[in-house]
Amino acid sequence: MPNTPVPIIHSTSGRRNRAFSAFFAAILAIYAITRILQILPATTPSTSIVALEIFSTLVFALIHGALHYRLRGILVFAAICLIIGNFIETIGVQTGFPYGHYEFLPLMGPQLNRVPILLGLAYIGMAYVSWTLARLILGATTIRPEGSQLATVPLLAAAIMTAWDFAQDPVWSTLLGAWRWRDGGTWFGVPLTNYAGWLLTVFLIYFAFAQYLRRSRASVSIPLSPHWRAAVLFYTLCAVGNCLQFFRPQLLDVVTDPAGTQWHTAAILRASALVSIIVMGSFALLAWVRTPGAVASAATD
Repeated sequence: MPNTPVPIIHSTSGRRNRAFSAFFAAILAIYAITRILQILPATTPSTSIVALEIFSTLVFALIHGALHYRLRGILVFAAICLIIGNFIETIGVQTGFPYGHYEFLPLMGPQLNRVPILLGLAYIGMAYVSWTLARLILGATTIRPEGSQLATVPLLAAAIMTAWDFAQDPVWSTLLGAWRWRDGGTWFGVPLTNYAGWLLTVFLIYFAFAQYLRRSRASVSIPLSPHWRAAVLFYTLCAVGNCLQFFRPQLLDVVTDPAGTQWHTAAILRASALVSIIVMGSFALLAWVRTPGAVASAATD
């Protein structure tokens, strides 16, 4: 019998998937480098390092999201994040609702209506990664959420992203001074209302996107290689980056929040690491084991 030729489409798809795998690996490496730079004794957190961290996450989200939702879909997601995120953050810095009374400091870079431009971009990257983990955990791997998934995926994604903020907010506010809470708070200088506000904000973002997907008539198919685990690895690197802060040389053993409460630096870093390992790590592990074809896909993701 004559040899059956290998269809060209298979070869093309294989090269395409390898190219995307290499791209995601490079972005993950860039993000990891930014987290390492933040803890080196010779460097200090700066706007440029923060910007590189945020932009690497943003680029990952746009490319990975385009694979799943095409360019139009991920741009809609980005627009929803910017509109809802910036709107509620603007209300927050001016009124104290729903997060509590706070203000952003120069570390976060240029501001628009007292809200850093980088913050809006940060919403897009981490919101997308958290959304992807929620899809995996709940088995919502079709493009459009169905039935109860219209509520459960946004709820779980909001919890996953809030866990990220819960782990790092005391470090970036009380220790590093990226922003500050006027009245302090029980979680190492951060009020618990902040996390209720985060849950509300990101749930609204996710719910709006779920409704867009439900009503969208665009024909979108699952990509040949969804690269699910690249998103799980990105979230895992976020957790590892939080833990690395524990090894950064600290100038002060005790810090004082704006309300006058003193906090031990080591306690803040230890709490951040524990939340990152236990809470964020649990979400990442669940998403990893729930990846479709977990064993078979390990070689291709």
